[in-house]
Amino acid sequence: MNNRDYKNCSPGEFYHIYNRGNAKNDIFINDEDFKFFLLRLRQNLFPDEDSNNRIQHLPKGSFSLISYCLMPNHFHFIIKQNSEIPTSKLILKVCTSYSKYFNKKYERVGHVFQDRFKQVHINDNSYLIWLVAYVHQNPKVTGLIKNLKDYPWSSYRDFLGERGDNLCDKEIILSQFKNIKDFESFVEDSYDIIQDKKSLDQFMMD
Repeated sequence: MNNRDYKNCSPGEFYHIYNRGNAKNDIFINDEDFKFFLLRLRQNLFPDEDSNNRIQHLPKGSFSLISYCLMPNHFHFIIKQNSEIPTSKLILKVCTSYSKYFNKKYERVGHVFQDRFKQVHINDNSYLIWLVAYVHQNPKVTGLIKNLKDYPWSSYRDFLGERGDNLCDKEIILSQFKNIKDFESFVEDSYDIIQDKKSLDQFMMD
């Protein structure tokens, strides 16, 4: 569960993947940036939906995105690896493409992201469910919003059925709750625990 070696990847396993901006700088400045990052992610998760033949994508079905949250200076993914292709291939393609876009748009050079991404193997189902709550609570815990439903750059509203986006494989998590309302209550009730410093220590970006 605490293994952060991105080289240790296996089919059928779940991973918490995250990274932040170089020198802790923002990597998403406006809505267009968030949208472009998600576009590149979608194109590699669902290559058959992309009509741009100039982009070489990963094979369809290589990964399942379970949940995500994009914050101004970092991102979180929970991903299931479905094939022998390691998660590093997906993250490298998405982040390299985004870095080129970001540097060109803002007329800058150098690294956009800090070092290599961090990856934690999720080998316990209860930990998986807890991490989904943690990822979705990021905007509220950091003070960006008061109501999780107000944040557009996470998969939370998709889980609640309030958006029709199919980016995430939500059923892996939702099937473990009686209904969507129970899932919503679980995530909302996790706030007090997650904002506690002792609970956050195990998920620090450092």
